[in-house]
Amino acid sequence: MSARLILASTSVYRRELLTRLGLPFDSARPETDETPQPGETPLALASRLAVAKAAAVAALQPGAWVIGSDQVAEFDGRPIGKPGGRDGALAQLGAMSGREVRFLTGLCLLRHGEAPKTALDVTTVRFRELSAEEIARYVDAEQPYDCAGSFKSEGLGIALFDAIESQDPTALIGLPLIATARLLREAGYRLP
Repeated sequence: MSARLILASTSVYRRELLTRLGLPFDSARPETDETPQPGETPLALASRLAVAKAAAVAALQPGAWVIGSDQVAEFDGRPIGKPGGRDGALAQLGAMSGREVRFLTGLCLLRHGEAPKTALDVTTVRFRELSAEEIARYVDAEQPYDCAGSFKSEGLGIALFDAIESQDPTALIGLPLIATARLLREAGYRLP
């Protein structure tokens, strides 16, 4: 029997994704400061936060394997966060119209006292040229205020793009399941 598995996240999106693997798991909120460090790149930030989230929960749950994941959206070399409301979403999507945004998803599987198993997914989203009216219709329809980049690719947000380039289509939603399954197999979990 495999060790207890905990998702270090209360994100409904990550929980729904992990459920696809058919393994029993619990969720726990990681107490982690997500403030970028001075000079930290978006790539380094996503990787560091994934490990920090897993470590915060693993320290409280000895013996359990803990999955930590964090996603940072990078636009013009800078991290962009969640819009927080309608005005922020309109501004983000307006700025990204006709442009590319990279989504960097860090992943960590960790058991307290052991070396972390890590992965990183880079997904590039190319937005089509969007009119202010199209952006407003989308934002009002899905209200993507809790999503970095102001869209939900698993919903109507897919209509905003020209293309998505990724190794793993689930990474853009918040948890790269291909890498997650690989790390879980390395830890002894039985997956097909």
